Amino acid sequence: ERVFTPSNALVGLRLKLRCTPGDGAQRYGPFREVESSGPVEAGPGACTFDSRHLYTKKVCGEGSVRAVSYNILADIYAQTEFSRTVLYPYCAPYALELDYRQNLLKKELAGYSADLICLQEVDKSVFVDSLVPALDAFGLEGLFRIKEKQHEGLATFYSRDKFSLLTQHDIAFSKALLSDALHKELCDKLAKYPLVQEKVMQRSSVLQVSVLQSTTDPSRKICVANTHLYWHPKGGNIRLIQIAIALSHIKHVACDLYPSIPIIFCGDFNSTPSSGTYSFIKTGGIAEDHEDWVSNGEEERCNMPLSHPFKLQSACGEPAYTNYVGGFHGCLDYIFIDKNALEVEQVIPLPSHEEVTTHQALPSVSHPSDHIALICDLKWK
Repeated sequence: ERVFTPSNALVGLRLKLRCTPGDGAQRYGPFREVESSGPVEAGPGACTFDSRHLYTKKVCGEGSVRAVSYNILADIYAQTEFSRTVLYPYCAPYALELDYRQNLLKKELAGYSADLICLQEVDKSVFVDSLVPALDAFGLEGLFRIKEKQHEGLATFYSRDKFSLLTQHDIAFSKALLSDALHKELCDKLAKYPLVQEKVMQRSSVLQVSVLQSTTDPSRKICVANTHLYWHPKGGNIRLIQIAIALSHIKHVACDLYPSIPIIFCGDFNSTPSSGTYSFIKTGGIAEDHEDWVSNGEEERCNMPLSHPFKLQSACGEPAYTNYVGGFHGCLDYIFIDKNALEVEQVIPLPSHEEVTTHQALPSVSHPSDHIALICDLKWK
């Protein structure tokens, strides 16, 4: 068993505890000496989310929804030699271990009293063995969609008190592009750019779409979408195509199958507010001469105009950053909402810069991921 001491304690000492037997126990002497089986490690001390929990003690009332979007950093990425030595060299090795991070994460999520939680980079085993039992205790039901050919994926949790699941409409972008008639026009355009087409087809990214129905007002339904777009800094053109597929699919669900139901679209979009992807989502269109079409050089230029019918806004605005690692910080995560049907009641403030950088960067002993959760309270108009 790992033994935690306060965060200012010396790390690496072995701890001896003196325990007296409980009342009524047979006494074998006044004390019993127990030695920990491993080194004593520093505990998290004050966590980055402690102050955020002050805003989320109470659950949202009727007609409101508390939504969370969070890339929780998959264990398969945190536990590599590259992660320990290059990506997160500032993070104490024990704080990158799965058990440690899971305990922090469960503590963090439990304190948000959320109605909807959309997570990215969720290891399948973490979903099954850790998150489902922990969040079930708080009345949340979980859905999981694994990435193609990967061990991690997306998870959506919803409050059983507030919602029941009507239908699921998950897709893998690469498969949907080829097989679904919805995307034929885009597929035909992309065929003119074989290098880009091949890259899109190689990606394992998926979209999770759930239609939920209010338990108290069956006429009130909502479309909750969750995704994690391609990560590469020069992949702006690939992300534009992925988001075009996503929005076409969401349109089919929220306009054709369930006409005029509101949308909440969460995820790690790997796109800053200055990107073409963000602009496309917010404005409803992207020009064929946008610079992101040439994000990976002339060889992979793929000019095409795109549009979608939604009026979407970023519910949590444009924070300075939602991802903070040693070599990069920026805003990559969003909760987009249908502004015709939903409005923002409250945005839970992000941790202060001082809190984020207490241990240099993220993840750390006091924060389980390299991303920061976005949290907002929404209400129907």
